[in-house]
Amino acid sequence: MDLEQTVVAAETLLKPFTVGAPSREVSRIDVVIRRADLPAAVKALVDARWGYLAAITGLDHPWPKPKPGAKPAEPPAEPVGPIEDRLEALYQFVNGALVATLRVSVTYHDARVPSICSIIPSATLYERELHEMFGIIVEGTPDTGRLLLPDDWPDHTYPLRKSFKGLNRAV
Repeated sequence: MDLEQTVVAAETLLKPFTVGAPSREVSRIDVVIRRADLPAAVKALVDARWGYLAAITGLDHPWPKPKPGAKPAEPPAEPVGPIEDRLEALYQFVNGALVATLRVSVTYHDARVPSICSIIPSATLYERELHEMFGIIVEGTPDTGRLLLPDDWPDHTYPLRKSFKGLNRAV
């Protein structure tokens, strides 16, 4: 199967779950999906044997804060959704030279996604990292223990959020 056929196969499998048009580049496709559709979208890829899960990562998209003395940023003319701080969970599947990324956007105040461990058991490591580093709660993940951060790390302190400025610990 050539690259174009692989892209078309991914688009076809993910179409029922896609919000808007997929973003395509030469060797990648990004698909925005709703949080509730995540397990079904992942299952569609797994059942079709379309590639493998390579990573689950996060992105932090805080709403721009005005600099001291500056006026607040104007919201877009036609907002797509609520104007507030958002996080994204990115599920990256690889098939040959193609990367298909499932993008799930959540707000800071409702930062949760469903687990995909019932479909891909090894995803638990990525899910634990997503929670520790970004504060995205993965509902139904089988293990919620610490993975990377020390046991005495402060609760609700997420080192990969843009608001993280370091810990004020006495040495």
